[in-house]
Amino acid sequence: MRNLAYDPDEMIAALATPWGESALAVIRTSGEGSIERIAEVFSQSAAVRSAAGNSLIHGRILDPRDGETADEVVLSVYRSPKSYTGQDSVELSCHGSLPGVRRVLEVLKIQGFRDAGPGEFTLRAFLNKKMDLTRAEAVQEVVRAKTREAQSLALHRLSGAVERKINLAKEGLKQLAGTIEIQLDYPEEEVSGEILASLPDVEKAVDDLGKLLSTYRTGRLYQEGVRVALCGRTNAGKSSLFNLMLREERSIVSEIHGTTRDYIESWITIGGVPVSLFDTAGLRSSKDFVEAEGIRRSEAIIENADLLVYLVDATSGSTEEDERFFANNSPEKCIRVWNKIDLGNPAAPPGYVPMSVATGEGVDRITQEIVTRALGAGSAGSSDVVIDSLRQKELLERGLEALGYVKEGMESGMPADAIAMDLRDALDALGEITGEVTSADILNSMFASFCVGK
Repeated sequence: MRNLAYDPDEMIAALATPWGESALAVIRTSGEGSIERIAEVFSQSAAVRSAAGNSLIHGRILDPRDGETADEVVLSVYRSPKSYTGQDSVELSCHGSLPGVRRVLEVLKIQGFRDAGPGEFTLRAFLNKKMDLTRAEAVQEVVRAKTREAQSLALHRLSGAVERKINLAKEGLKQLAGTIEIQLDYPEEEVSGEILASLPDVEKAVDDLGKLLSTYRTGRLYQEGVRVALCGRTNAGKSSLFNLMLREERSIVSEIHGTTRDYIESWITIGGVPVSLFDTAGLRSSKDFVEAEGIRRSEAIIENADLLVYLVDATSGSTEEDERFFANNSPEKCIRVWNKIDLGNPAAPPGYVPMSVATGEGVDRITQEIVTRALGAGSAGSSDVVIDSLRQKELLERGLEALGYVKEGMESGMPADAIAMDLRDALDALGEITGEVTSADILNSMFASFCVGK
C-alpha cells in the first residue's frame, strides 16, 4: 500500500518493555531477513539458521565491532507466516540493564534494523492479514485498559467479536447487492419481488448495528473513565470522603474552615469503572487570595466534571447557597449527600443520600450511585460486544444512515440503481470498520497513537 508512514518490507526493531531497570527486557524484531541478520551476531548462529518456528535458543549477542558479548539472551524465533506480524521475526529476551539494552539495539542497527515506529508491528500484522482493524485497535485498548473490566471488554474485541458482528450484518446485505446487480445487468429478469424479500435482512442489519453503536458510551467510559468532583461548602466532609474512597490519607482533614485551598485529584476504580476523583475547595466567598484562587480552580473542575457529589452538613442543614448550586446544576449530574448523620439530623430530606463519613454509613450507596449514573441504562457486561473507538462509531453512524435510505427506497419502490448506490455506501462504511476498505492516511493516523514496540 502506497503512502504508508513506514516501509513494511524493511527490518525493524524496538524495545517492547518499558525503559527502566528490570529483571528482563524484550526487544522485538520483524522483517524478511531478520533471522539471518541476527544469526550473524549470535553465538549459536547455526542453531538460529536451522531453528523451526516458535523455537527458543539461548546464547550471546556479539558486538560485530569488537567481537565482545553485548548481552546474554534468549531468542524466540518465529517464521513467516506464523508470527505476530506474519513476517520472519525474532524476540530477544535480555537483561533489563539500560546500558545492555542500548548496546543490543546498537548491534541490531549495525545489522540493518531501523527503529520501529509507533504501532508498526501491529500495522504489519494487519497488512499481512493476521488481524482486521477492529482487532488492531483492540491491541492498544488492552494495553491502555485502566481496570479489569476495561481489559476484559478489550480482550473480547481482540478475539474478533466486533469483526464477527460486522461480517454477520454484511452477509444479508451482500446477498441483496447480488440480487440488485442481476436486476441492473439483466433488466428483462423480474427480480423486484426478490429485492423486497430482502427487506428483513436490511431491518435486522439496522437493528444489530444500532445495538452495537449504542455500546459506544459504555466502551468509552471503561477506557477513559469518569470525572467525579466532591464539592460543597467548607467543612461539609469532602476531604474525609475523598480519603475514605481512596483508602489513604491524601487530603488534610481539619475542623478549620477553608483547609482545602486547591483541588486534589486521584484515580480510583468503582465497580470496574475508572474514576478520576477530585477533592475541591469549599465553596464560599473569601478575601484570602490563595483560598479564592483555589475556589476559582475548583469551580472550573466542577463545571467540567461528569458527575458531582455535593455534600451538605446535616448539623447545619441546607442553605440558600446550596439551593443555588442545585438550581445551576442538573439533577442527573448532581448526587446530593446529607453528611454527618451521626452528629445531626439523621432523617435526610427527599433526594439526598444519608451518610456519615465518620462511621462509613451510606458511602456504598454513593459509590453505587456514581456507577449507575455513569453507565446509564443498558450497560454492557464483560461478555458483551462493546465498541470504544470513535472511528468505528462514526463509520457505524454512516453505515446506518445509508441503510436507512436503502430501507426507505425498498419500501417506496425506488429504482434498483438508486438503492444500489445507498447499499454500496453502507457496505463501504462497514468495510472501513474492519479494514476491508481503507486508505494509507487512515492507517497512518490510527497507528500513530500506538506504543512503540506494539
